[in-house]
Amino acid sequence: MAKTNEEGQKKPRIKPIIEAADGLSLGISIVVAVLMGVGIGWLLKSLTEVFWTFWIGVGIGIAAAILNVYKAYAKEYKAYEELAKEPRYAIKKQLDDEDDDEYSQTNY
Repeated sequence: MAKTNEEGQKKPRIKPIIEAADGLSLGISIVVAVLMGVGIGWLLKSLTEVFWTFWIGVGIGIAAAILNVYKAYAKEYKAYEELAKEPRYAIKKQLDDEDDDEYSQTNY
């Protein structure tokens, strides 16, 4: 029997798997980007027979890997911002209220 949430709808079973794979894919994408850059560099070196063109490809691969990390960071930061807007996670207001209570009473 499938699990249901409060509204009686079935919980998505594949969503956690996709989220986990998304996290794993960042590491894989970094390796693939660098390897593709090395491949481009090797191709440029073999076409032009100038060795320093190999480093152009490596630079392109490293730049692509850094771009992948930045995109993943931006995506996670956006998700964090949306989560922080939810009232149940508004801990700052709760902490401020608790601090006011402690200092309003004199505890000698």
